[in-house]
Amino acid sequence: MRRYRPEDLPDRLALFPLAGALLLPRTRLPLNVFEPRYLAMLDDVLATRERLIGIIQPRTDAAPSAAEPLHAVGCAGRLTAFSEAADGRVLISLWGIARFRLRGAAPAEGGYLIGEVDWSGFDDLAPPRPDPGLDRAALIGRVRRFAERLELRIETGDLEETADETLINVLSMALPLGAEDRQALLEAPDLPARRRLLEALIDFAVLEGENTPSLQ
Repeated sequence: MRRYRPEDLPDRLALFPLAGALLLPRTRLPLNVFEPRYLAMLDDVLATRERLIGIIQPRTDAAPSAAEPLHAVGCAGRLTAFSEAADGRVLISLWGIARFRLRGAAPAEGGYLIGEVDWSGFDDLAPPRPDPGLDRAALIGRVRRFAERLELRIETGDLEETADETLINVLSMALPLGAEDRQALLEAPDLPARRRLLEALIDFAVLEGENTPSLQ
């Protein structure tokens, strides 16, 4: 995978607003693309050297009259794979590169949005560092209780040997959390902060489930 330097990152970025979507640095996000404006976006992105797409969530608290209001922070992913389906959809895979702050957005000719972005304030291009406060067994135990409470099937065997950053980021992306919870995980300042927030969200979901009356 190509290594990016700060000077490699563009000031303008094609935006793909997706409610509930979370992309984090050094993780992979598969997506289906079918809207004409985003198919046009893919054509334009493939013509660039960087092949970067900004994944960003729409705001849920904006006025109804606002024109596609977006959160201030998103994450850029490099387009690493794509294939065309028989029904016209395009299946793509993005590899998370770095988070950005959105300074403004305007429509491109293809109808999608181009964002003016600022990459400062995030240390995502640095080599990954371990989380010294991570209790791996406790976190995996939380995930198992979460899965049992929500009647989910989550394979935790591979998590035992996964690098700290991969473990925390993949769980943040994979667990069925709300859109605003995912945004908070994205905006966490560092890996320990993201892990603490993830643990709190899991604990709250388990506790909420325990306090919900059963219909059986």
